[in-house]
Amino acid sequence: MSDTTSNAPHAPATNQQSFDRARGVLPGGVNSPVRAFGSVGGTPRFYVKASGSYVTDVEGRSYIDLVNSWGPAILGHAHPEVIDAVQQAASRGLGFGASTPAETELAELVRARISVGGVSPIERLRLVSTGTEATMTAIRLARGATGRRLLVKFAGHYHGHSDGLLAEAGSGLATLSMPGSAGVTAETAAQTLVIEYNNVAALEQVFAEHGHDIAGVIFEAAAANMGVLAPQPGFNETIVRIAHEHGALAISDEVLTGFRVDPAGYWGLDARAAAVASPEAPEARWVPDLFTFGKVIGGGMPLAALGGSARIMELLAPLGPVYQAGTLSGNPVAVAAGLATLQLADDAVYSRLNQVAETLATETSAALSAEGVEHVVQHAGNLFSFVFSGAEPLSFADVKEQQGYRYAPFFHSMLESGVSLPPSVFEAWFVSAAHDDGVVSKIVEALPAAAKAAAGASAPE
Repeated sequence: MSDTTSNAPHAPATNQQSFDRARGVLPGGVNSPVRAFGSVGGTPRFYVKASGSYVTDVEGRSYIDLVNSWGPAILGHAHPEVIDAVQQAASRGLGFGASTPAETELAELVRARISVGGVSPIERLRLVSTGTEATMTAIRLARGATGRRLLVKFAGHYHGHSDGLLAEAGSGLATLSMPGSAGVTAETAAQTLVIEYNNVAALEQVFAEHGHDIAGVIFEAAAANMGVLAPQPGFNETIVRIAHEHGALAISDEVLTGFRVDPAGYWGLDARAAAVASPEAPEARWVPDLFTFGKVIGGGMPLAALGGSARIMELLAPLGPVYQAGTLSGNPVAVAAGLATLQLADDAVYSRLNQVAETLATETSAALSAEGVEHVVQHAGNLFSFVFSGAEPLSFADVKEQQGYRYAPFFHSMLESGVSLPPSVFEAWFVSAAHDDGVVSKIVEALPAAAKAAAGASAPE
């Protein structure tokens, strides 16, 4: 019998070899742009294993991970109970192209978690495969529900890579210094009105001028794709109020914040804070018409969702005229990962996330201050990031004015010390419940050298 493995390619021995090989078959050597290290320079790491708070590259070197798959690894990587749930689901079949009971169980769990003060806005949920698919469907649903064509979004908010949403979108586009994307027609782009974040006057003006034709406003519940930038107090409530006054829908994008900053996402975090501030009126102050979820809801597997009232959600096919479908929607293996992750994400997990995030944000700030590096710490629950500026930013324009060149040397110093940070100053830092005190101490030990590197950086000519 011939050796069927003799012609199989061998895994490259180094990250550079892996990158060189990947560039021969993948555009830019990656399947998502920020992975290419274009913002920070150097050779991207190619990972082959992850466990707990660590990831391991092809060279066998392990790093403390503060990316955590861009959020889903809330429990840490390869949590044994999540892995067991996935393996059991896979053993029964990778997909059926038909419904499964677990899809209903996950939807019921989401509905139960998104509830504060007697307000439970998720009456129906549609499972999809990616955050981009969730936001794209939510926008189509808003247009179908209102019969209108225009969409309002905020500069610096990222809602996936569908046409019409990439202008001033932060995240990867900001990292690559791109204003939008080729391949999006002018006619499509013209259907999206981009206004400044945290600017009530701009919101009021766009509705005064176009309110009769605006189907909806889409917004990150807390911006986390231009670094972390939380809404000013009352801003989300104002979005919902103004949209409703003009007959438009409010779409809260919680792909990043959903189930990460609170069991009920940023909406829940905000609602709980409002209830503490005004115990005589504990109900939620703002309730979007539609939510979109991703990341944590799939536990690291390709799974996302959109949800809202039955009245609006049942406009989706097969009950209504707004079409959406997906062969992999509600894939049983992905649903198993999501179910296990959400079931394990209890109060103790959120308490640990908050504690670790606060410690790391405080210690990083102290290290930068000790080196005289101007910066502002940005928080949205346990999501945080740093803006290299002396003034607190309120908008994407403010964020782009920072001394972003200081981040690359900071990043590489941390990487050399065995700490993997997001490879862009425009991304949030993500912690997990697996970051124990020993791991936190190792991160803190690496900060002084990184802060010194940031202080020594020179502005590009």
